[in-house]
Amino acid sequence: MIVFRAMYELHDTFSLTDLENTLDSVDKSTLFRTLSLFAQHHLVHKIEDGSGSTKYCLCRNDHVCRVDELHCHFYCESCHKTYCLDHTYIPMVHYPKGFELHSVDYLLKGLCPDCRNKRLD
Repeated sequence: MIVFRAMYELHDTFSLTDLENTLDSVDKSTLFRTLSLFAQHHLVHKIEDGSGSTKYCLCRNDHVCRVDELHCHFYCESCHKTYCLDHTYIPMVHYPKGFELHSVDYLLKGLCPDCRNKRLD
């Protein structure tokens, strides 16, 4: 419950290191095992944003997410933060017959509004 509360208070996505910094009394291996368990039970989603550090976001659905309910993520190439685009759903992709789809990742890369504004100033 301590880990879940800490995740709930972190906005957008977070890394294991972010969670470790928030919960300095909980060791890294416990946090990793807890995140793995939460991902397995669809309480969090894992995001590979290309930064080399797996990010997580809290699943806000009260059921197992179907592929058509998953949302996109945005990775800022300047500040290296990954944002959940909660209301931007992953477009349906048609794939060859016989394949079975289990998950989809859809990542957009560019500049977040803050970094874009800094660049324009």
